[in-house]
Amino acid sequence: MNVLLLTDKLITGGAENYFCKLENELQHPDLTFYMAAGPGELLSKIKNENKFILMMRKNHFGNVLEIRKVVIANKISLIHANSLRMVLYSVLLQEITGMEFKIIYTKHNVTVLEERSEFLFTKLLNNHVDRIIAVSNFERESLVSLGVNPAKIMTVYNGVDLQQFTFHNKETAEITKIGILEGKNHELFLDIAYELRGVPDLSFYIAGEGPERNNNIQNKINALKMAGNVKLLEAVQNPEKFIKEMDILLFTSHREVFPMAILEGMAVGTPIISIDRGGIGEVVIDNKTGFLISNHCVDAFCEKILMIKSDEEKKRQMIEEARQKVERVFFARNG
Repeated sequence: MNVLLLTDKLITGGAENYFCKLENELQHPDLTFYMAAGPGELLSKIKNENKFILMMRKNHFGNVLEIRKVVIANKISLIHANSLRMVLYSVLLQEITGMEFKIIYTKHNVTVLEERSEFLFTKLLNNHVDRIIAVSNFERESLVSLGVNPAKIMTVYNGVDLQQFTFHNKETAEITKIGILEGKNHELFLDIAYELRGVPDLSFYIAGEGPERNNNIQNKINALKMAGNVKLLEAVQNPEKFIKEMDILLFTSHREVFPMAILEGMAVGTPIISIDRGGIGEVVIDNKTGFLISNHCVDAFCEKILMIKSDEEKKRQMIEEARQKVERVFFARNG
């Protein structure tokens, strides 16, 4: 049986690293895997170039035509779509090829379609997708509440490669580094940095997200006169290095499904302070494996940052509990 895996782009992110891990390591005696993805800094991680198609960023029809050749030539039986756009690609491919391959959709994030038209989103999944993988129970329940057929949905948690994200004992440093990697609300992160500008020995780091987004972030940094306290980094190709270098990771999204970076931070020993959204509460147990904040309150985030900075024993206990939970529940099994 021949399987095609699709994802939009290979920028640094949980879903994209997950795709690269599948591309690198998926093996089965009865299955042959083909891959297609848009460009990004993770492109260098692709190993099976003879079975990989690089899609264009905006020429969607051209992408579909290129993938069509692979689908027909290799008699693809199953497409695994890692975004809703790739689900739409798959449905279009069914129409133009007349082939009846199965479609599996792994839902990694909140989609524009479900926000704008729950009816169309639900109809698309119920009518065209054979199985849906939800990466948290919260997300599974959300899909069911929208009217998606529950028989199609199963929860499969993301797993962390503990050989890649090895535990790292942090020594007390002169500067406490506070970072954000998979951020979708950098404004709050910058407001937190501004509120703590008078606290000595704090430094804030934002992993880059592309030129346009970075320009907007840099403009706010300049407006707040925080260039000395906040560093906007280039795109992060090795997220484990960034996560290990941080002393605290913040997650400030308005909506979230289940960010991989939280698991990765817990695995390497970096304390987590996160907004309580989506399935995050299924891994971060407040005051035990990290801190959960109920709303986007600058003061609440600041309070927890200062607590971690000042209470070494509490920080040590939290780091140990977090690592143990990842080892028990969320480690990626190879083979």
